[in-house]
Amino acid sequence: MSVFFTLLVLALFLILSWIKIINQYERGIVLTLGRYSYTLDPGIKIVVPIFQKLIKVDIRITTVDIPQQEVITKDNVPVGINAVVYFRVIKPDDAVLKIQNYSYAVTQYAQTALRDVIGGVELDTLLTERQKIAEDIKAIVDQETIEWGIDVTAIKIQDIELPADMKRAMAKQAEAERERRAVIIKASGELTASEDLKKAMDNLAASGAISLRTLQTIEATTTNPSNTVIFALPIEVIEGFKQIITKKTT
Repeated sequence: MSVFFTLLVLALFLILSWIKIINQYERGIVLTLGRYSYTLDPGIKIVVPIFQKLIKVDIRITTVDIPQQEVITKDNVPVGINAVVYFRVIKPDDAVLKIQNYSYAVTQYAQTALRDVIGGVELDTLLTERQKIAEDIKAIVDQETIEWGIDVTAIKIQDIELPADMKRAMAKQAEAERERRAVIIKASGELTASEDLKKAMDNLAASGAISLRTLQTIEATTTNPSNTVIFALPIEVIEGFKQIITKKTT
């Protein structure tokens, strides 16, 4: 009885060792005697031990960091750049059979492409067209990794570290630009104010109200007897005196 029970337990254990579970986000690559046989979809599957080997492949989007790289731009400026690569496996059999450690391979290829692309652009282009440069890097990496069964979904440039002297120069340039804009705005405001004053003076002169405004000003300044007021005649009065004098002399 004990022998039968032992054999039953061994048989059950052997059967259970044949059963494999493939999760929804995985695919299973089966090698039979070292040769590729088929790909397993999610669910409970049977894999014969010793004769068959199961390799599970995660088909979810994977995120891999590209460590900071020091790259010389086209205009000879050293910059430190790091990025992130997003990719997923679209052909699990190719990812297992055509490349060893596909995650590491994608990272290394993206790192090389990053250095090549950034080395061919100037600093101003790198700072203003970061997204376009990232798309160019993605296109280069995607062209190679598609043969490995890998789809690079995106590459994002995270940080661009500039030399300290370059940062100071850019800060001075930005400050000078802000001062230039402030001067332009101030000059524009003064021009607008002068135009409004000119219009007001023209309206007062045309309506004769300038004399009334002068009398109001004199009245406001003579409330204190100790004040000394220097009164300037309106230009119209002076012009009238000139015409009278000219008529008398002629």
